[in-house]
Amino acid sequence: MDWFAHGHPLAALICLVACGVLGWFVPHLIARIPEPGPEPNPEPDPDAELRPHPDADMDVTVTDATAAPLAGAGGRLKVPYVEIARSPGLGVRAGITSALVGALLGASVGLDWILPCLIFLTPVGVALAVVDWRTMLLPTRVIAPSYAVVIALLLVAAGVQTDADALLHSVIGWAVAGGLFWLLWFIYPKGMGYGDVRLSGILGLALGYLGWAELLVGVYAAFLIGGFGGLLLSRLRLVQRKRFPFGPFMLVGAVVGVAFGPAVVAGLGY
Repeated sequence: MDWFAHGHPLAALICLVACGVLGWFVPHLIARIPEPGPEPNPEPDPDAELRPHPDADMDVTVTDATAAPLAGAGGRLKVPYVEIARSPGLGVRAGITSALVGALLGASVGLDWILPCLIFLTPVGVALAVVDWRTMLLPTRVIAPSYAVVIALLLVAAGVQTDADALLHSVIGWAVAGGLFWLLWFIYPKGMGYGDVRLSGILGLALGYLGWAELLVGVYAAFLIGGFGGLLLSRLRLVQRKRFPFGPFMLVGAVVGVAFGPAVVAGLGY
């Protein structure tokens, strides 16, 4: 993959700076997410006494005014979003992560009208990954507006480039990724949250616009990385054996699809 041709260094620099700046505001975004209501009849967590919670080392004071009662992650008391946003150094870590991911995406795509969409999705994806890891929830209040922004940016990109095929591929990507995750959720809802289904649609839109290689590798990488990563984390007793946040793995898989999808497909002879 020739990353240093056709404006790729400039695209990488633009994305690095833009995503790094936007990533610094990730705590502000998380703090503004409304708390969910209590889940009726939450199921007990069979591993609650067998493993430490990822947030157990944090001094979090939960009050009736700030905590969502039981948010459905195995009947576990949910860490308030505002407490997550106050995590020491979160803004710096989110900014650095967003900058590095943005640079990789920019270097992979080059100067293209899809870049504004990727720049938007990078810090939003970092925020969703943090929230999902800490709460096992992907907030609709973040995902739903993101659909509108992504669709608008893709329409602009397709209009400027007069590329109706890319727009059609984007719709197909949404249907393929969203349909696959919806089917998995429908078959076994205890193994996958509906937030993952919502997120898959956004990722499918962006990956489909870029191409079939990015879409297929991105979706496959999510399950491959999620499978091995989930197994490793369960062995380390950081997550449950049968239930763990899948959103971060979906987002990492999407980045892999953008960065390496064409090379992987070409290497397979397609």
